[in-house]
Amino acid sequence: MTPRPISSRPSPRLTSRRRGTTPSAASPATRSRRPRTTSSRLTGRGERRSVTVDASDRELQQYLFDLQGYLVIHNVLGAAEVAELNRLIDAQRLPSPRESIRFGSAAGKHGPDHGFLNWGEPFCRLLDHEAILPILRLRLGDCFRLDRLYGIRMHKGQTMGSMHADYGASALNSFTRPGERFHFATNGIYEGFTVVAWNLTDAGPACGGFWCIPGSHKSNFKLPRQIHEAPEKASCVVIPEVPAGSALLFSEAVMHGTAPWRADHERRTLLYKYCVSQMAWSRARVLPPPDVPLTPRQQALLTEPADPHTFIPSLFSDGPGAER
Repeated sequence: MTPRPISSRPSPRLTSRRRGTTPSAASPATRSRRPRTTSSRLTGRGERRSVTVDASDRELQQYLFDLQGYLVIHNVLGAAEVAELNRLIDAQRLPSPRESIRFGSAAGKHGPDHGFLNWGEPFCRLLDHEAILPILRLRLGDCFRLDRLYGIRMHKGQTMGSMHADYGASALNSFTRPGERFHFATNGIYEGFTVVAWNLTDAGPACGGFWCIPGSHKSNFKLPRQIHEAPEKASCVVIPEVPAGSALLFSEAVMHGTAPWRADHERRTLLYKYCVSQMAWSRARVLPPPDVPLTPRQQALLTEPADPHTFIPSLFSDGPGAER
C-alpha cells in the first residue's frame, strides 16, 4: 500500500469568533487569517505573552516544540468546519459532561473501538490534516500511527485529573524519587508519543483547558509535590491561548494536565494521540470506522504496531521507500 501524498489545497483559514458563543453555532465570517504558530515568553513583570511566528517555518516550529514540549497552531479550521464538527457531536445526544467528561473514546483503557471517527468524515479528515502532519513528522519520523483518541467536554467549575507526564523523570513507571537525578537512557524512547488536541471552542488563561510546564519533558528531576498539589499557584505552569479552530500539539513527556474550566461556554476538544510505528500504549487499537471510507494514508495510520519502513510505509510521498 502506497500512502497518498499530502494535499496541496489552499491553506485553511479561521474566522474569529466571540468568546462565549454556543459551541454548536459558528459566527459569520468576518476576516480571513493565515495559519500561524504561537509561543510564549516571560516579561520582566512575570507575565506570559504569546509570540506569533510564521506557521510555515518548519525550522522554527521544530525548535519551539523541542524547547517547550508543546506548540499551538492557530487558524487551522475555518468557522464552517468547527460548526460542522460541533453539529455532529450535538447529534450524538451525549450525556452531560457532569456525568461523563470524555466522549467518543477508542483504544487505550476504553478498549478496541472506532470512537468518534464513525460520526462523520470531518473527524477522519483531522487524522492526517496537512497542517499537523509535517510537525508530527519532525517529532515521530516518517512512520507513525494513531494509538488512541477521545474527546473532552467540560462545564464551568469542572476539573479533570492532575498534572502528569507519561515518560521521563515524573512518569509513574520511572520510579524516580524526589530529588533523585533521572538519567535519560541513550537507548530509551521518551518522545515517542505526541498528542494533537483540536479545540472546537475557545480555551486559554481566562477559560481553562490544557496547561503544562514548558520544557519539563527534559527535566532530570521529579515534579516537586508542592507544584503537583497546587499547579494553579506555580509560576512555571502555563495555560496557552487556544481559540476554536486551533490545533495544540504536545509531547506526552511534558508535564501536562487540565486546568479547571472557568468559562460560561462548554469546553470541547478532540484529542488524537500518535506514536512511532513500533510502539503502543495498550493492547487495544483504534478500529477503522465502518461507515466512513478512509484514504490509504488514513488506513496506514490505523495499522498494527510494526517496524518502520519494513512493515509500515512512509506516510509522505517524498519519504524513504515511498516510491515502492
